[in-house]
Amino acid sequence: MIKKPMMGMAVLILTMPAFAAEQAGIKAQENTAATAGEEQVVTEKVKVTSILPDRLEALPGSFTVVDEKELESRRPFSTTEALNSVPGIHIVGENAFGLGINIGMRGLDPRRSARTLLMEDGVPLFLSPYADPSAHYTTPLDRVQRIEVVKGAGQTLYGPQTVGGMINFVTRPVPKEFQASVTGIIGNNNFSGGHVNIGTGGDWGGIMLDAVNRKGDGIRKNHDFEINEFTLKGQLNLDDRNTLIAKVGYYEENSSVSETGLGAVEYAEDKYQAPTGKNDSFNYERKSLQLQHIFKINEKAKLSTQFYYVDNQRASFRQINEPGSLGGRSAIERCPAGTNAVAATAANAEGCGGRWRPREFEYWGFEPRLDVSHSLFGVESDAVIGFRYHREDSQRNQYRGSDPAIQDLGYAKANGDHREDLRIDVKSLAYYAQNTFYLGNWTLTPGLRVEDYEKNINVVRAEGVAQGFQDSNKETVWLPGLGASWNGIANTTVFAGIHRGFAPPRPDRDINFDDLSGQNAISRTKAEKSTNTEIGIRSAYFKGSSFEATLFNIDFDEIVIQESAGRFINGGKSQHTGIELAGRIDFGKVYDTSHNFYVMASYTNVFTAKFKKDTDETASGNRLPYSPRDIATVNFGYSHPVGIDARIGVDYVSQQYVDPENSRIQSLNGEEGMIPSYTLLNASVTYKPVGSKATFFVSGHNLADKEYLISRVDGMVAGRSRQVFGGIRYDF
Repeated sequence: MIKKPMMGMAVLILTMPAFAAEQAGIKAQENTAATAGEEQVVTEKVKVTSILPDRLEALPGSFTVVDEKELESRRPFSTTEALNSVPGIHIVGENAFGLGINIGMRGLDPRRSARTLLMEDGVPLFLSPYADPSAHYTTPLDRVQRIEVVKGAGQTLYGPQTVGGMINFVTRPVPKEFQASVTGIIGNNNFSGGHVNIGTGGDWGGIMLDAVNRKGDGIRKNHDFEINEFTLKGQLNLDDRNTLIAKVGYYEENSSVSETGLGAVEYAEDKYQAPTGKNDSFNYERKSLQLQHIFKINEKAKLSTQFYYVDNQRASFRQINEPGSLGGRSAIERCPAGTNAVAATAANAEGCGGRWRPREFEYWGFEPRLDVSHSLFGVESDAVIGFRYHREDSQRNQYRGSDPAIQDLGYAKANGDHREDLRIDVKSLAYYAQNTFYLGNWTLTPGLRVEDYEKNINVVRAEGVAQGFQDSNKETVWLPGLGASWNGIANTTVFAGIHRGFAPPRPDRDINFDDLSGQNAISRTKAEKSTNTEIGIRSAYFKGSSFEATLFNIDFDEIVIQESAGRFINGGKSQHTGIELAGRIDFGKVYDTSHNFYVMASYTNVFTAKFKKDTDETASGNRLPYSPRDIATVNFGYSHPVGIDARIGVDYVSQQYVDPENSRIQSLNGEEGMIPSYTLLNASVTYKPVGSKATFFVSGHNLADKEYLISRVDGMVAGRSRQVFGGIRYDF
């Protein structure tokens, strides 16, 4: 494992005067149609944690902001509900409450959000951004001030995942005076939770503490879970030109959420059963540190350096390897006395063993960046120049055994069959530069990002045998981008952009464990590279209304697909083309009345999502897996200055294929066949009496209690049944 950086080194890095400023102290944003959720977006001074630029009207690409007002009025149940109205996004909610979230953009496979760059305050959230971009953690909404979604050419400054889009969870800033709040919520399915926020501040800076707890039953029986998170954030204003910001976080999840689905027969009997759920487990611990030094050179130039460190440790235990292997029913394969293929029941599970997969992921890096306004070329411009040094170290182990005692991880490590020890380290240097030219009503934004990375693989143990096999690979990738926007009509922006997308190959997928001694030991999946283009318009020209429309196209050179369980290959060329629409009308603003009835809707039509030319020609022309053609959300609401906001709406997702062959007939193991379309009914009510410090809210998901299928990745998985919760927030 990489040696943890010493604190003295971190402080030295943060105070280097030659480093550049990212979005520190960005000036107040001008009125613009930032999203379809409001007529005009007038936000407070953008913090250093934002990935959006100062002048939103100049952004040469599609984006959406789910702001604090929307989060507070809607009270989304999880990240899934917070993002499901954003056009272009498809979320597969196979776990409850946003655990292990699966987000796909513009027809891309949503599995573990691997093709969507998830960030908190500009720092990646994955287990390992290059080696294993899996999202087992997303920022709890209690700490979020707003969510920024960027899908177009504005991705040049960030990486490494840029084939789909970016989502940045912007956390609440430290207060400038004493403030505190307590939130309590309770709902069906034994759900309960709480959030405590307390902080104080002044001209010197501020400090703030967040504590979050959530627990309840999962989607399936015996899938109970509990999460806890503690975050300490501070800011120190050294003088008028220098600011230090620090954030330390600790998160833990303990759940019985199984990573396997059901066979076809089991699913037909009871969609929500989990035969081994009482013994299966997923334990996750995340420690994070983020430090920033911001130096204001003058009114037109700022310097910022960011240092981050993340330590992820996860361990999962499962007793079922192949769901539905017994004629549509699942089997437990590791049981005492040499028995094999024992029916997966709660009783049998108690007397059998299983498989532990403990994994450790550690990454850290630092990023200096310069933001400067200039007229070097005789044209008013905003420039960004920077680089990021990034290191990763991960270790993947696996222990198996038939002894029931193996259900304890400590026993498994001491007495189990040690099947796998795979170690991966990654070194990366990313350089980027971008300049926005302001040419009257026009803006032109060329940019370039260069990803220079090296991955090293050390197979210490595989299939229970010591190996000592090692391999390394280096690559330099050039990722240009160009965008333009036109603002010749009031409160309206027409934009167009093109950029090169990139997703690095995952080293763990490159190992052929069946042939470590031969020439085929490394399969060497190529990096995914794409050409992304879009053209669109966003406008709040008419009083009380706003809308956006974007036509997009993504051409992949070498898309990576799952050929079979645990085996990934480059699937050749593919194409994603579609249109995104969103809009909102506030009749209270249209008719100048305090009674505001509003309608807001979004629609995504990915009319092309196909293999253009796959590696063996068997899937050419077929539709890509987990890429529904139509996704729509419609909400009808009412709000009034007395403090009430109520809404009711529906979410629709059309049918999907789940494999490159576009199988229509359901297999007994549940992994083949269609996913039918589904429509869900949701509602929420929020009430904050005028002058009161208390806010009351009730929110409901899938109110019609519709049973629906959402995934076949590892067997059949049902979506969440009816979930209703209510709560009170009190501000001190």
